[in-house]
Amino acid sequence: MKQKQKQHIQSIYFLRLFAMMMVVLVHVTAAYATVLPFASEAYQKYHFLNRIVRIEAGIFIVITGLVFFYSYINKPLTKTLWKTYYARRVTYILVPYIIWALIYEFYSYYVGATELNAADIVKRILRGESYYQLHFIFLIVQVYLVLPIFVWLAQKVTIFKKYMWLFGIIIQLGYLMLNNKYHITSFNLFLNTMATFLLGGWIGVYYREQVDKKYSRSNIVLFLVTLGSGIAISLLNYHLYTMKTIQISGFTYEAVNTIYLVVGSYFFFRIAEILAEKLSVKSVTVVKNIAMYSFGFYLIHPMVLNFVAKAVPIQGNYMFHFEILARYILTLAGCYLIIWGCHRLLPFASFLFGKLPKEAVFIYRRPDHK
Repeated sequence: MKQKQKQHIQSIYFLRLFAMMMVVLVHVTAAYATVLPFASEAYQKYHFLNRIVRIEAGIFIVITGLVFFYSYINKPLTKTLWKTYYARRVTYILVPYIIWALIYEFYSYYVGATELNAADIVKRILRGESYYQLHFIFLIVQVYLVLPIFVWLAQKVTIFKKYMWLFGIIIQLGYLMLNNKYHITSFNLFLNTMATFLLGGWIGVYYREQVDKKYSRSNIVLFLVTLGSGIAISLLNYHLYTMKTIQISGFTYEAVNTIYLVVGSYFFFRIAEILAEKLSVKSVTVVKNIAMYSFGFYLIHPMVLNFVAKAVPIQGNYMFHFEILARYILTLAGCYLIIWGCHRLLPFASFLFGKLPKEAVFIYRRPDHK
């Protein structure tokens, strides 16, 4: 039976907004590690904040799975379809990744962090190591490459389609266990993201049913598990890797982190659906106009933050909190203005920041405003 015309998923924009604000917060607050006294009370609090907001990685991957399974699950998987699919991924994901990897390579050379060696540059680009945030974009590229296989599986294998989220957890934890034991590879492989990727795919396949559950009492359970696992992974990271006061297996740590990312991302999806329904049309439009630049935020925020850091130096006293807040606000504003300006002035902005709407709409103006 043919599916009715797909409704637009407004909650996607809230998820993008959550994720982009969190990833900037991660890198802004990272200054605590070099400025605050080691193991002090303030150090511990900022370490906790810096770790617990790293759920953004799971949210970004969930968005990827949700959008593409929602779009492709009921379509015939023809050669023409996948030719168009891969052409768009090359244009809007791979090209921006390569461009920004090269920009960061030259930037790193300019600040004296690396040398301009062609072989090393190619190696870093192929491993997502040109700059600290690009490893995640490299994971996204891998996910896009294998996505058709999992869409095909969901169409052909009913049990896989019904329990994709569970298969994702099993695949990811199985890979982590084997790699932890046998050291199969140090390569940043897409299998590290299968739990959240297939969770997103499952939400996309059963989107209408998931929307009906947004006010379910299970939200309380999801919140408690998210909070509990988030606190657990933050404390484990502190005592395991910073203080080195405990010892547990790498697999145990990754299992707790996987629970946090999966349950937490699902909880944030429910919150996003509630916000998309409850907020005014104007508010949703503002969120959309900001969140459409989320991919661009991910690409450029480290460079913007570096320039902001020079303008707003950090001190290890009571002013630290205000300076961190100032850096955060200025980095968010700077990223948005740069991307919006390029979107408005450059005809090739999509090659820099991923797929963008035809019109560059500022945050306070409706897209249909004349």
